[in-house]
Amino acid sequence: MKKFVAVLSAAAMMTSLAACGYTADTANTAASSANTAASAAESTADTAAADSYKVAIVQQLDHASLDEIRVAIEKELDAKAAEKGITIEYKDFNGQNDATTLNQIGTQVVADGYDAIIPIATLAAQCMTTAAESNKTPVIYAAISDPAAADLTDIDYVTGTSDALNTQSIMDMMFAVQPDIQTVGLLYSNSEANSTTPIAEAKAYLDAKGIAYVEKTGNTNDEIMTAASSMVGQVDAVFTPTDNVVMAAAAAVSETLTKGGIPFYTGADSFVTAGAFATCGVNYTELGTYTADMALDILETGVVPAYHVMDGGIITVNTETAAALGIDYSAFNDLAGQVVEVTTAE
Repeated sequence: MKKFVAVLSAAAMMTSLAACGYTADTANTAASSANTAASAAESTADTAAADSYKVAIVQQLDHASLDEIRVAIEKELDAKAAEKGITIEYKDFNGQNDATTLNQIGTQVVADGYDAIIPIATLAAQCMTTAAESNKTPVIYAAISDPAAADLTDIDYVTGTSDALNTQSIMDMMFAVQPDIQTVGLLYSNSEANSTTPIAEAKAYLDAKGIAYVEKTGNTNDEIMTAASSMVGQVDAVFTPTDNVVMAAAAAVSETLTKGGIPFYTGADSFVTAGAFATCGVNYTELGTYTADMALDILETGVVPAYHVMDGGIITVNTETAAALGIDYSAFNDLAGQVVEVTTAE
C-alpha cells in the first residue's frame, strides 16, 4: 500500500512538472510571438516613414523665372513619387520678397517638422538656412547665381543648384549683332546678391573694350521702371543679370526698351519670354528638375553633396522683339551650340 501511494505521488509530481513545463513553453512562445509582432510593426512603421516625406517649397516672390522653377520641382517630385511608389507631400510658401515674411515661414516650416526645405532664390535660401540651423533640416536651394557671395557655402546641411551666369558670353552676343555700340546700360537692383558678380564682370568687360556704360538701379517695380525709362535715348543696349527684382517687372521693362529701340539682354530665358531680346543661360525647367532630384537623394541617403552649377550656353531669342528692333541675330549661331527661338508669352 505504501509502495502504491509512493507510485501515485511520483506520478502526480511528474504530471505537475509536465504541466509546469508546458506552461513555461507556452509563455515563452507567446512572448516570442509578441516580440516578433512588435518588431514587424516597428519595421512597418519605419518603412512607412522612410517612404513618406514632407517638403517645403519656399519661393522668394512671384515672377516668371521662379514660377518656372517651382512648377518643375513639383512636377519632378510627383514623377519620382509615382516611380518609386512613395509619398512626397509638399507645400508652397511665398515670401513676397520680404525678409520678415520669409523668416516667419522658416520658423513655421521648422516647427512643423518638414523633412527638407527647397528655397527658390537667394533671400529665401538665406532665411531658410538661418531657420534650419537649430535642427539641421536639409536646405536644397534653387537658382543661386553666386552661392559663395550669398554665404551659402561650407554649411553641412545646405546645398542646391546654381544658375551662375557667363557674363562674357552675353557681352559677346551683344557686340556680335551690334558691333557699333557706344554705350551700354546696366539695369539691376543693388539689393540683389545675384547681380553683384555679373555687373562687376560686365563693367570689367566694357572697360577693357573702352565702351561707356550707364548704371541704373531700383528696388521696387516703380523704381525699376523709372530707371529703365531714363535709359531711353542714352544707351544702345541694356544688360540685366539674373536679377529677381528686375524680373518682377520684366514685361514692362522689355516693352519700354523695345519701343525705345533698345535691345534688352538678360540673364535668364524667362526674361526673353517676357519680351526681352536675348539671353545666354540655363534652362530653368532643367534646373528645377535637378533641384528636386537632389532633394530626394538627400532624403533617401542622408548625404548632402556640394552645390551643382547648371550647364548654360543656350541662347534664347525672342523673334517678335528681334523683328520689332530690326535685328539680324544669325550671328548667334556661331556663339552657341543651341539657339532657341521664342515669342512673348501672354
